[in-house]
Amino acid sequence: MPAEESSAARRGDRSRATPAISRVLHPPLLAAGGAPLTAGLTLRVRSAAGARRPPAGRSRTSGSPRSPRGGGARRLYEQARRAWDRPLTAYYLILGAGLLITVLGLVMVYSASMIKALELDKPGTYFFRKQFLAAVIGAGLMAAAARMPVKLHRALSYPLLMGAVFLMVLVQVPGIGMSVNGNRNWLYLGGPFQLQPSEFGKLALVLWGADLLARKQDKRLLTQWKHMLVPLVPVAFMLLGLIMLGGDMGTAIILTAILFGLLWLAGAPTRLFAGVLASAGLIAFLLIKTSPNRMSRLDCMGASEPGPGGSCWQAVHGIYALASGGWFGSGLGASVEKWGQLPEPHTDFIFAITGEELGLAGTLSVLALFAALGYAGIRVAGRTEDPFVRYAAGGVTTWITAQAVINIGAVLGLLPIAGVPLPLFSYGGSALLPTMFAVGLLIAFARADPAAKAALAMRRPGVRWKTMRRRVKKRPSGER
Repeated sequence: MPAEESSAARRGDRSRATPAISRVLHPPLLAAGGAPLTAGLTLRVRSAAGARRPPAGRSRTSGSPRSPRGGGARRLYEQARRAWDRPLTAYYLILGAGLLITVLGLVMVYSASMIKALELDKPGTYFFRKQFLAAVIGAGLMAAAARMPVKLHRALSYPLLMGAVFLMVLVQVPGIGMSVNGNRNWLYLGGPFQLQPSEFGKLALVLWGADLLARKQDKRLLTQWKHMLVPLVPVAFMLLGLIMLGGDMGTAIILTAILFGLLWLAGAPTRLFAGVLASAGLIAFLLIKTSPNRMSRLDCMGASEPGPGGSCWQAVHGIYALASGGWFGSGLGASVEKWGQLPEPHTDFIFAITGEELGLAGTLSVLALFAALGYAGIRVAGRTEDPFVRYAAGGVTTWITAQAVINIGAVLGLLPIAGVPLPLFSYGGSALLPTMFAVGLLIAFARADPAAKAALAMRRPGVRWKTMRRRVKKRPSGER
C-alpha cells in the first residue's frame, strides 16, 4: 500500500508544519520581562478577538429579535401598546384633545349661532367673534398655567377662592347682579360682556381643595374623618349656597361632583362617602320638588312629544336634530333646527346641532376627544407621587368629565336638562376661560412627571450636541 503510506506521511508533515506556521502568523505574547504569557491568557485574548468577528455562515439579521406570533396585527398591537406607555402620551393627549375640542367648538358656535344673531339684529358673526376673543384669552391662560410651577399653582388657590366668593356675593347685590334665563348668576362688565363668577368657583374649589387635602396628608391627618370633612365640606356648601341663591342648579351639580371627586381621591371611607352623598341627594330632591320648573325638566326625560304647552319642546327638538343627522350629517351650516326650532342651539344644545350637521361621525369624534382628555387626566393623577398634583388633576378631570356627561346626557334625553354648557365646546366666555386654565393645569402636571421631563429635555435642539461635547472633554489628554 505505497499510496496510503505516502498519504499518511504527507498528513504527518502537514500536522508538524501547522504549529510553525501558527507561530509565524500569530507570534506569542510576551510579558514585561520578555517571557511568554501563560496559555490561559493567550486563549482568553484569542477568544475575545474571535468574539468580535461574527461566525461564518450566519446572516447579519440572524441575531435580530423574532417577530411576535400572530403576524402583523400582533406586531401593530405591540407597537401601539409601547407608544401608549410612553412618558409623553398623557401630555400629547391633553394638549391635542383640548385644542381640538376648542377649535371644533369655534366652528360649531359659528354655524349654530348665525341665525340666532340675525334674529337679534346682530351680524352673523356676533357670537363667533366673542367666542373667538375668549378662546384667544383662554389660550394665553392655558399657556401660562402650563408653564407655571406646581408651587405657584398652590399659592394661587387661596386668592382665587377669596376672589370667587367675593364676586359670587356681589352677584346678589341689587343693581349689580344680572338675571339670565331665570338664573341670577351674572355680573355686567359693560358693553356686550358679562361674567359668571360661579364658573370660576369650580376652579377655585379644585385648587383650594387639592392644596388643603395635600397639606393634611403630609401631616397624616386624613385618617380622621373630622379633618377630612372640615373645612372642605363647609366651604363647598358655602359656594353651593351662593350658587343656589341665583337658582343655577346645573352649576351646583358640577360643584357637588368636584367635592365628591376630591373626597374619593382622599380615601374617604364608604360610610362617610355614602353619608355625604345621601345628604346631597336629599337636598337636591327638596330643591327639585319645590320648583315647578325643575320638576318639568325632570318630566321631560325621554320625551318624544313636546307635551302640553310645549314644556318639553327643547328636549324633543334636540332629539329631532340628532335623528335627522344620519351617519355623516346634513353638512356644515345646513341645520334646520337652528332656524328658530331649537332654543339655545349654540350653548346648551350645541351637541344636537353637531349631530345634525356632522352626523354620528361628528358626535362620536367629540365623545372620543372627551374620552381621551378624561383618560389622560386619570393617568396623570394615578402616576404622580405629589398629593397636590393627584388631587388637582383628579378634580379637574371630574369637573370636565361630569359636565360633559350631564350636557350630552340631557341632549340625548337620558338626563334632565340642567343648563350646563359642554366644556370647551359651547358658547360662553365665562365657562371657556377657567376650563382652558384647568386644561393648562393638566398639561403642567403631565410635564412635571420626571420621565416626561427627561423626554422633553432630550427633544430640545442642541441637547445631544452639548452632551457629546461634554463627553469629549472627559477623554484623557493623550487619547486621539
